[in-house]
Amino acid sequence: MPPVVDPIWLRAFRADVVLADVRWYLDGRSGRAAYDAGHLPGAVFVDLDRWLAAPADPAQGRHPLPDPEVFAEGMASLGIGDGDSVVAYDDAGGAVAARLVWMLRVTGHEAALLDGGLAAWDGPLEQAAPDPAPAVFPPRPWPAERLAGAEDAVDPGAVVLDARDPDRYRGDREPVDPRAGHVPGAVNVPYRATLDAADRLLPPDELRRTFAAAGVTADSDVVSYCGSGVTACLDLLALELAGFPPGRLYPGSWSQYSADPDRPVAVGNRPS
Repeated sequence: MPPVVDPIWLRAFRADVVLADVRWYLDGRSGRAAYDAGHLPGAVFVDLDRWLAAPADPAQGRHPLPDPEVFAEGMASLGIGDGDSVVAYDDAGGAVAARLVWMLRVTGHEAALLDGGLAAWDGPLEQAAPDPAPAVFPPRPWPAERLAGAEDAVDPGAVVLDARDPDRYRGDREPVDPRAGHVPGAVNVPYRATLDAADRLLPPDELRRTFAAAGVTADSDVVSYCGSGVTACLDLLALELAGFPPGRLYPGSWSQYSADPDRPVAVGNRPS
């Protein structure tokens, strides 16, 4: 299953996939309330804070990966089985839903992002939530080869991508994390730079140019981070769509890195 599918694909294969609404907002708005107000027909709501992240901890970050057993419990309770294919969406160009897609894909499950998300769907929405029967979803460990830590984020041998908005990368502002700035050596590839004006992923050749300009090659060890390891997943899916080998997610991201006052911080437009 490709990392991204469009609404035409979804209409053709709707009966073969579980549709997942993964809306969440940094400003504190309720993703569940947005879902209840209107969602794609048949979609289940996936609570990012409950099922896609462990509790916040300065030592681990704002959205650490949950225990595999917790993730498995959440998927099973939503009717997502071990052999099911999942298409996830949000209303932010995939910046949130990419977390679920990445988690499923790295644990060997079929999953894709709905290109353009909620806004790309031209059919009716519904307010009633489905009541799926519990499924069987055995827990699988997070693959170590797809993860990175703070020490990897400062490895000069890696191409480290910062998926946050440029003003947070530069250190102009920092609304939620302990310090402003970025990991020294990291290159800013904001997740928004992977999207067009309609919040759809850019064509693969344009994505390839974007990542190549950041120093990514076919042989690169790529580490992606953001504020808390959520929007960084969109950079990783875009990297795959562009034809590059899989990168690694730094789940703790800036929220973990910046919590340690002994770690160096860079500011400004340049990586170092």
